[in-house]
Amino acid sequence: MSERRQSASENEKSMLSACEQREAVRDRYSSIAETEDSGCCEPTSEDDTDSCSSGGCCDDTTLATKSERLGYTEDDIDAVASGADLGLGCGNPTALANLAQGQQVLDLGSGGGFDCFLAARKVGPTGFVIGVDMTPEMIERARKNIDKNETENVEFRLGEIEHLPVADGSIDVIISNCVINLSPNKSQVFSEAFRVLRPGGQFAISDVVMTAEVPQEFRADPESVSGCVAGAATISDLEAMLERAGFEGITIEPKEDSHQFIREWSSEHRLEDYIVSATIEGQKPNTE
Repeated sequence: MSERRQSASENEKSMLSACEQREAVRDRYSSIAETEDSGCCEPTSEDDTDSCSSGGCCDDTTLATKSERLGYTEDDIDAVASGADLGLGCGNPTALANLAQGQQVLDLGSGGGFDCFLAARKVGPTGFVIGVDMTPEMIERARKNIDKNETENVEFRLGEIEHLPVADGSIDVIISNCVINLSPNKSQVFSEAFRVLRPGGQFAISDVVMTAEVPQEFRADPESVSGCVAGAATISDLEAMLERAGFEGITIEPKEDSHQFIREWSSEHRLEDYIVSATIEGQKPNTE
């Protein structure tokens, strides 16, 4: 199957064109980036204010609790200045990745930079972390957070994860937190990840996977696509895409305890019936 046909197949599953998917994602996260506080309760449109007026907003305490449920420790949360953790993930990729001093790390869809700053602490002053995000407002917010966190070994670049602004074979570890499901061309994302990794490099991300067929009404809904629901792929599809990209040692482990926080993503639908958070790992063969 050609790359064009693979992309078309993925778009058919979502029932939105690639341009429509990217526009929906960019609109949602640019709005979140421009808020002063966390993005966990921001309305997705001017008319959607009920979630924030009904007690759904995250203050510092509830945001910390949410982050702990995703797998972050109190030390993780306390180590990063406010404004970077937007409460938007589905796991903790920095705990999954075995980061070490001196490594070069790439975060796909870096948002406000929370995972980047955690990774920067682990790789130390001899290491470096690059965050890539396609939303200019998120990049602006993340760059401001560099000063707030007094971090010198982090850089944020504007770009799409399907076309990474990163040199070939320059990265030791790739992390990502609930972002690749948002891409209309996941096969291209995995190919790009493989390209920028060094031989033996690690791919270690948190994302959602589809466990049951998502209703058509979700697939045609921009809000569901940008909300990490309609774009999820099955484990078998993800394994096939990673294998085609060249990865080996692929493991995808669903996290059954994620049903609780996924249930909170919608008051109208039982999203936990269709998706679950998972850890997704692979390695670029060490040819040296």
